[in-house]
Parts: sequence; C-alpha cells; structure tokens
Amino acid sequence: MRFKPQLRVLGADQVEQLHLATLELLERTGIEITHRRALEILDGAGAHVDGERVRMPAWLVEDAIRKAPSRVVLGRRDGERSVFLESDKVWFGPSVDCVDYLDPLTGERSRFVSDNCRVTSTVADALPNFTWVMTIGMADDVDADIADRVIAKQTFTYCEKPMVFSCQDVDGMRDIYEMALLIAGGEDRFRQAPPVAHLSDPISPLLYYDVAVEKILFCAEKGIPLINYPAPQAGSTAPASFAGTIVQSSAESLSGLVLTQLVRPGAPFIYGAFATVMDMRTTVFSYGAPEMNLMVAALAQMAQHYRLPFFGAAGCSDAKFPDAQAAAEAAFSCLSSALSGANLVHDAGWLDHGSVASPAYMVLVNEILDMVNHFTPGIEISDETLALDVMDRVGPGGHYLEEGHTYKHFRDVWYSDLFDRSIYDEWLGQGGKRFEERLLELTEDAMKHEPAPLDEEVVRELDRMAAHWD
Repeated sequence: MRFKPQLRVLGADQVEQLHLATLELLERTGIEITHRRALEILDGAGAHVDGERVRMPAWLVEDAIRKAPSRVVLGRRDGERSVFLESDKVWFGPSVDCVDYLDPLTGERSRFVSDNCRVTSTVADALPNFTWVMTIGMADDVDADIADRVIAKQTFTYCEKPMVFSCQDVDGMRDIYEMALLIAGGEDRFRQAPPVAHLSDPISPLLYYDVAVEKILFCAEKGIPLINYPAPQAGSTAPASFAGTIVQSSAESLSGLVLTQLVRPGAPFIYGAFATVMDMRTTVFSYGAPEMNLMVAALAQMAQHYRLPFFGAAGCSDAKFPDAQAAAEAAFSCLSSALSGANLVHDAGWLDHGSVASPAYMVLVNEILDMVNHFTPGIEISDETLALDVMDRVGPGGHYLEEGHTYKHFRDVWYSDLFDRSIYDEWLGQGGKRFEERLLELTEDAMKHEPAPLDEEVVRELDRMAAHWD
C-alpha cells in the first residue's frame, strides 16, 4: 500500500466556480481573432463572430473538452513511448528561447548561439530526471528566419528524448515537422509516438495573432501535440487577483482547444498557462514567485477536472546565477509541481526570469528533482516494510547493521553526488571541495556525455534539408 503525497490548493466547489467563470468569460467577453479561416470555422460551428471578436457558447467549449484526448504520449528518437501525459503523472524538462548562455567553465554570460544548444541538449540528455527536452535557446549566430530550424536540428542530433519546440511561423513548423517525420520513420510511426510537441502562445489578454493561429491549425491537421500556453501576468496583462488570472488563463488555453477540436476532433492538446505576477518593484515577469507555483497548482487541478494533459512550470528562478536563491526557488517550485501532478513541467534550469540558460543550473535542478522523486512516491506499507519480525529478532538494545533486511532496504535512502553529508574532517581530507566546485565537476561530466548517434543516412538527409533553409 502506498499513498502518493498530493498538493491541492482548491476545493471541489472552487474548481467548479473557476470553470463556470471561464465559460462566462468566453461567452460574454470572448477573444479576438483576425485569421479569416479560423473565423469561418468558428462561425460555422456555432460561435458568435462579431467582426474579429469571437464569443464561444458554453456548450461549444464543453463539447471540445469532451472530444479532446485525456492522455497524450510522446516518444523518444528511437520510437519508444516514454512520456505519458495522463492523470497526475509528472515529467520534468528544460525550456525554450533563452537569449543568453551562462558558460559553466568560464562564468561568462553571452548571447546564446547554436553551439550552446549542442551543450544544453547533451546535458539534458545526460540528466536522468529530465525526461524530455526543449530547444532551450535562440541561435543568435544564424539568420533569425531560420534560427528555429537550426536549434531544432541541434536538439534532434544531441538529445534522444522527446522534444518540445516553438518556431517563428508555419514555414518553420513545416520544416521541423519534416525533420521529426524523418527521425520517427514516417507519419504512422510519428502518430504512434510523436517525438515532438509544439508550444504556441496566445497573447494575454484574450488575443490571437494570425501566425499563432496558422500554427494551431497546422498542428491539428498533422496530429502534432499542441501546447496552447498563454503567459498572463497578474496586475499587468491579467487581473491582479489570482482567481481572475486563473480564469483568464483557462479561457485563453481552452479557446485554442475549441479551434483544434473543430479542425480535427481528437487532436492531441495540452492545456495550461504560465500565470505569474508582475513584480511591482522591478516590473519583471517573475519566475521565482511563490504565487506562480500557487497558480500552477490551481491550473493543474483544473486540467485534472477537465481530464486534459497539463503543461506546468518549475525549476526556474529570478536569480542571475545557480546560487542559493536559485536553489531555494527551484526546490520550492519543483516539489509544488510534483505534488500537484502538473504533467509536462518545463523551465527546469532557467535563470534570470527566463533569459539565460545555464548547464550548471540544469545539473543542480536535476539533483533537486532526484530528491523530489524520492519523496513523491510516499511510504510503502507492507509486512516487509513494517519489519515487526526484524524488530522482534533484534530486540531492545541491539542493532540492525548486520540484518539482511538492512542490506535489502538501505538503498531506498537518497544519496547525492552533489550535496555533502560527510564529517568536517573527512570533508577536508577529501580536498574540502565547496558546493560550487562539486557542481562544476558534475556539470563537466554531463557535458562529456555522448548521446546515441543518429543513423548516418538520417544525418545526411537532415543536412540536405538544412541546405535549403537559406
């Protein structure tokens, strides 16, 4: 018997209130869409289209929720189905579109370039608690019109895990989809275990630009799992109240669900929002605010109410370096997301409120995730673990060091290669390495990792594709 620890920040009545408020917002206020084809699809399905304002009746939204799959499965490069987005299962990974890179060897911060993606993808592949990957940064060293393809190609090459990507426009999406089809081995195998999912962003509050709609339509048509993920900022682009921000977040994400299910019923869809606060002292979009974790947990509950997979956030920080602040914010957010069952959790390893990628911080967050993963299964209760016979045999005043039960279970304890538990004199005798030195050593080890190479024919075909991007 096991009881999995859980975090619930909403009562059942509150979940229902938020749901009804979401329906009211979509029905009364609606969203703005300028894309002609999308407007025709929505109008023909029963939405109230007034110019570019689209109001969605409750029945249309709830019908889309019923049609959407309750689980989405992503696959590794070799086709293995490895990430199961269902119920309250949680899978952690990094993030996307960092503009800067913090070099772990020199400590220098510079613009993120395509070779940095080779490093971050390799590190993500090496870290066992990162079960999927994102493209992580923006290639500042290549033309902006093809940077999304270059980064995706790097990630495909240096990481075997499922990839979430974003791209500039539908042309970039088409090229990345073609690469994914090549790696998967064709459309049928792609549908069986998609190696990619796409991250799309409505603009808060309640607005879609044409390029985002084009990508939503393409994903629905091709069966690419779509993450429709607004980023409302409480007090700025969303109400200052947390409940109001949650309602707006839900409405923005579900409006994309309606469109996908009208294009192709059953199209894979992942619900969610990066809802956080505007720090009124600095105006930043805070990645370390406890309120962000509170709203992530609330939206995870909404996703479970809708039986939709959820895209969460954790392991990120407003700190500039992988320091004590970064560790504290990562630990708090990772445990919160794990306990709330936030499914596909991104941003592990992001610093400076989403602007800098740090391989060292990725390694630190991986260690925190290892700790979290030892906590979340809870405590197994059985005749074996209750150990009454063992305690009776040892009796008062004895010890358990030589017991077979001890040999069987001592590895249940979490041990770390990063966090130190040694006695001070022993620590000195081993070189007296401080935390930062141990972190650097582990980061260097991860950077030396060698993912399984792509088939040579696949590499040649990827290079042939890339030759046409310019």
